Amino acid sequence: MTRIALCQIPVSPDPAANLKRVREALASAEGADLAIFPEATLTRYGRRITTLAEPLDGPFVSGLADAAREHGLAVIAGVFEPGDDRVHNTAVAIDARGELKAAYRKIHLFDSFGAKESDLVAPGAEPAVVELAGLKVGLITCYDVRFPELARALVDKGAELFAVIAAWGSGPLKEDHWVTLVRARALENTMWTAAVGQAPNPAESSDGFGVGRSMLVDPLGVVRSDLGTGPGVRVVEVDQEWTATARAMLPCLEHRVL
Repeated sequence: MTRIALCQIPVSPDPAANLKRVREALASAEGADLAIFPEATLTRYGRRITTLAEPLDGPFVSGLADAAREHGLAVIAGVFEPGDDRVHNTAVAIDARGELKAAYRKIHLFDSFGAKESDLVAPGAEPAVVELAGLKVGLITCYDVRFPELARALVDKGAELFAVIAAWGSGPLKEDHWVTLVRARALENTMWTAAVGQAPNPAESSDGFGVGRSMLVDPLGVVRSDLGTGPGVRVVEVDQEWTATARAMLPCLEHRVL
């Protein structure tokens, strides 16, 4: 069993306030091996990301590493990293010793529903699987979840769990899309999937980011835990023996032709 803390926090424009919320969430994640935080945990989306982006050895990621080491658990969280002309939307993976093990730059940018993330963010190019808390974790960021070929590439790289982090936008059918897509990626790959989104932040509600609905989905697409819309931390369990059982019943990965 691997115990995962789904850390559904509201995100502020202020990185210091967000780092404080991360520390508070980790203090509530007793017994977890891995804590997962949302996309854009560094700062809330907006043009500010170009000035608040930090290198991976900057104060925010260093603060995440210190907190991971202090609490003795691995951490995944979303940050913005300076690039050449635009920033990168980066998921960092830090182990329980506080060492940065991977930095995944979001590949699929959210140029949809009237938004244009690519104005501010440069796309990444490489899928990432990282070993944390005894599991090989495939990293997926928000809009990426709409692209099943990325999830399948992570399977081919040996992923045993998908970690999906998001600052999902609100709007007609959007919450339904989130739930459907997370369950689909779990089911079609018979893969445990831990998906964590930002909680709504009433102080910043005009931008529409954050619908909550962080969840753990099992390899047959069953939602084992759903945090709803409010902020919260919930520790859930991933059982790799159930993965083997599910894949014996539904050997779709073995049946692949393409």
